[in-house]
Amino acid sequence: MNGFTADWLRLREPADAAARAAELVAPSARGASGTLRIIDLASGTGANFRYLAPRLGGAQDWLLIDHDPALLAIAGGTARTLTLDLARSLDALPFEEFDLVTASALLDLVSAPWLERLAARCAAARVGVLFALTYDGRIEWSPSDLGDERVRSLVNRHQRTDKGFGPALGPNAAAAAAERFSGLGYEVRTARSDWNLRPSDAALQLALLADWTRAAAEVAPEEKASLQDWAGRRRALLAIGRSRLRVGHVDIAGGLAGGPSAARSVRRSA
Repeated sequence: MNGFTADWLRLREPADAAARAAELVAPSARGASGTLRIIDLASGTGANFRYLAPRLGGAQDWLLIDHDPALLAIAGGTARTLTLDLARSLDALPFEEFDLVTASALLDLVSAPWLERLAARCAAARVGVLFALTYDGRIEWSPSDLGDERVRSLVNRHQRTDKGFGPALGPNAAAAAAERFSGLGYEVRTARSDWNLRPSDAALQLALLADWTRAAAEVAPEEKASLQDWAGRRRALLAIGRSRLRVGHVDIAGGLAGGPSAARSVRRSA
């Protein structure tokens, strides 16, 4: 979703927390000081920090990275923050000073070359990784509509356009990340972290509906009228409390054998 406003991030945070694969969050090896040092990429308002900090336990030192200082100002808490354009300045980050690299809802926005650079930097620093909520291309509405599959196809085409990092990996990101980190010697574990939105989540469903309709029309402007008709039918179902929505995501955790932060998971599911 483009335009990561504070309102959008606030709206999605409860759904993110409910969806995440808690089994991939495990205590990580700590440095000699006993403090777990964590760098969080594309932190926004700090939702990933708020989710992980109480679950990782013990002493922690967080550095939250985002290009938008206004979003970072909302994060609060005890974390340090740094305003940085990750698309252009990834190599400026001192990964070797940390034990764990995390991010949420980021990998589907980045390009293959950027992901390769990230993986190489992580492997060189021998840090553990934990990437949450990577969109995998699945959108399932209930009740279904004849237009659903066409919209999903167009949305996924839009997901592969440039989001600031070059042509985005979009729905292929989770598989690409698992393959890349595995190729560098990481023990990689994945688990689904789907949003399962109910009628009570109407506000989030409406926001997604509006964004997906716009995205689909951007890649297929000649279909704008039929897309608007589809959106109208979906809004009608939302208005009477009949709409449910599953959005597919994947969480990824990994660590190098003998690395300072192995970020082990309890089990693998997919």
